[in-house]
Amino acid sequence: MWMRLILIWGSVWTAWAAPNPALGDIVQDLQVKWPKNHTINFVCHGHSVPSGYFKTPEVHGDQAYPALWQTGLRQAYPHAVLNVIVTAIGGENSVAGAARFSRDVLSLRPAVVTIDYSLNDRRIGLPAAKQAWTSMIVAAKAAGVKVILLTPTPDQSAKWLEPQDPLFQHAEQVRALAQEHQVLLVDSFALFQAKVASGTPLVSLMSQVNHPNAAGHALVAEGLLTLFRP
Repeated sequence: MWMRLILIWGSVWTAWAAPNPALGDIVQDLQVKWPKNHTINFVCHGHSVPSGYFKTPEVHGDQAYPALWQTGLRQAYPHAVLNVIVTAIGGENSVAGAARFSRDVLSLRPAVVTIDYSLNDRRIGLPAAKQAWTSMIVAAKAAGVKVILLTPTPDQSAKWLEPQDPLFQHAEQVRALAQEHQVLLVDSFALFQAKVASGTPLVSLMSQVNHPNAAGHALVAEGLLTLFRP
């Protein structure tokens, strides 16, 4: 049974699916009670979407997927000391993100890191993006950090259902990287496509042309939370 995440009066309610086996040790750590528990850090790395930008220049970090993910995890694991830390920078691409990955991300000693850069990576092209994402994946794995790649959230100006569209192609590349490096994937692109195909207008999930609103962010948080269960 797939997990559902619903925002009700500002709270996150979850019904959990089976955990991903790759996260089994982290799920166990999240269940350890005081005094044997320890702080567990999750890091969201990327651009303006995980940074919490809605209608630029407004930032609503408490409604963005990192915050919703943190709330869902804390509700599911009430004995865990956990933090979801945002190292994302609005406007940044993956080449710049890779250059500061060791300093800003790995220095936090995270258990899990998410990478979300595809919206902005259209400006640097597929080869440069692949190299930058690969360097971050390899560095994280070498440090013993679990990696979750995220395909892009939509851009209403893109022809996002057509294979020749750059956003579509970057989504495909992220999926391929997850498979190549045997890391986890949250397919935000597919989650939005499925929601729209079920009858939800895309505009109702967006705060501006290229930034999701709270409902859109909840879809991404749902994808992340589906990987975990108590």
